[in-house]
Amino acid sequence: MITLDQIQQALDAADEITPRTAKLRPSAVLVPLIEKSDGLHLLLTQRAEHLRHHAGQISFPGGSMDDTDDNLVHTALRETEEEVGIAQADIQVLGKLPLQPTGSGFLIQPVVGILPNNFELILCQDEVSSAFEAPLDFLFDSNNQIHSYKEYGGKNYSIYSIPYDGWNIWGATANIIVKFSQLINHSTYIDKL
Repeated sequence: MITLDQIQQALDAADEITPRTAKLRPSAVLVPLIEKSDGLHLLLTQRAEHLRHHAGQISFPGGSMDDTDDNLVHTALRETEEEVGIAQADIQVLGKLPLQPTGSGFLIQPVVGILPNNFELILCQDEVSSAFEAPLDFLFDSNNQIHSYKEYGGKNYSIYSIPYDGWNIWGATANIIVKFSQLINHSTYIDKL
């Protein structure tokens, strides 16, 4: 079973520096961990069907950086509060995962955080149609991570999908989960200074 200590050690060793300039649009998502009796789970959302970008896809709470955001961690926390109603102050930030570029022009900073035990979801129906939880052990199992390639704009892109309980987690969200699992699974090989 994956533990919070393993996650914290891997995040500390892999702390990413966010570039100040990029051709891609800066954005951030919260990778929200939930502590349960059977282990850690992730909270995932389904984006509303009418949205311009990634409509109907499974995602983490998040979005584009605003001028009012102090940094991309603030972006992830603000967007989480707006989309699913969990107060920023109630989320314990553990660290950041490697940056995730998308073919649609975004550069995503995944921020890992723990949700409070008594959280209550208040979905913003303009942005999120539903939400669900998935066990981290299932998502991090490489046997459940389906790797393929997709052609977009004349280029082949490596993509993952993770089917879970009738949901299809794919694209940037699945890539973030796979990178996170690889970081945890290989954390014992990371030399700390």
